[in-house]
Amino acid sequence: MHFQLTEDLSMIQDMARQFAASELAPHAEKWDREKYLDRSVFNKAAELGFLGIYTQEEHGGTALSRLASAMVFEQLAAGDVSHTAMMTIHNMATWMIDRFADDNLRARYVPRLTAGELIASYCLTEPGAGSDAASLSTKAIKDGDDYVLTGNKQFISGAGWSDVYVVMARTSDDGARGVSCFVVEKDMPGVSFGAEERKMGWNAQPTAQVIFDECRVPAANRVGAEGDGFKFAMAGLDGGRINIGACSLGGAAAALKLAIDYSKERKQFGKPIAEFQNTQFRLADMATELEASRLMIYRGADAIDNKEPNAGMYCAMGKRFTTDLCSKIANDALQVHGGYGYLADYQVERIVRDLRVHQILEGTNDIMRVIISRGLLRQ
Repeated sequence: MHFQLTEDLSMIQDMARQFAASELAPHAEKWDREKYLDRSVFNKAAELGFLGIYTQEEHGGTALSRLASAMVFEQLAAGDVSHTAMMTIHNMATWMIDRFADDNLRARYVPRLTAGELIASYCLTEPGAGSDAASLSTKAIKDGDDYVLTGNKQFISGAGWSDVYVVMARTSDDGARGVSCFVVEKDMPGVSFGAEERKMGWNAQPTAQVIFDECRVPAANRVGAEGDGFKFAMAGLDGGRINIGACSLGGAAAALKLAIDYSKERKQFGKPIAEFQNTQFRLADMATELEASRLMIYRGADAIDNKEPNAGMYCAMGKRFTTDLCSKIANDALQVHGGYGYLADYQVERIVRDLRVHQILEGTNDIMRVIISRGLLRQ
């Protein structure tokens, strides 16, 4: 595979790297400590086209390939994983509206989403429906020109902070074929939010339940046909798995750089620890694992771009491999720092915490193995 970017795409990647260095990295520790998701950062990201990265240009999107988008997210996450992960979720939800909604719904929401006027979250998981997403129980009952939504969504990133929620709800009892997709606004009557969860990582980003208590949603806010929601959700998750893998790449790359820099400065037994073969071998393994992970994510993104029949399998492979290894790389970077790595001042402990959840969300890595094995057995 050949991943050489055009001059324009190289400029976009450099722009993302500079944005991460100037707008994200300097504030990441404070955002984590204060549990603060900075809206102004999203406004600035929108100005650079980062809130509609793979959305069509008709309504303000940047229309990059999934491969180029992954490269952008990787650079952004090197500055701050938590804010970048929320941007990837917004991008996924925006793309789902742009890709599957009718022209009227697209025109109402997509321009405001790509401009950062609205921020979107994605609502699939429920208290009793995690890996088994097809068993979700949130109901959407047709009533005249509206649907009435009732149910709870769990672990929703940006809950209460985001303006728009792309919601999967059951319109019939026909399993996965009974799920439909809706765009729900934060201020619609019947929408409320649970208490903010206390988490190990992603502290800058609010996570809570989204609660629908007879929430009346116009039928015009349904995305696509009734019963197509689960298909849309799975299509969104293929790209979401690449996105979260790219976030892992960025976090791991930042952790590796911190480890290299620290190993050159920290002296023990009269010389920098970088001169000890044990440290050198650890760094070599980390760099090799990072490069292998990068290739896996690029492979999955390329499969989506080329509409390969087994794209879902390659996305699952990339997500599983990359999130596992990048979490290990961050933990190894902490080990290089020794006791100082355990302190918040040295940044690496935050990266360890932020990357750990990537092995769980967008489908746990155990479920990724199920998807991969199914893909293999279909061949």
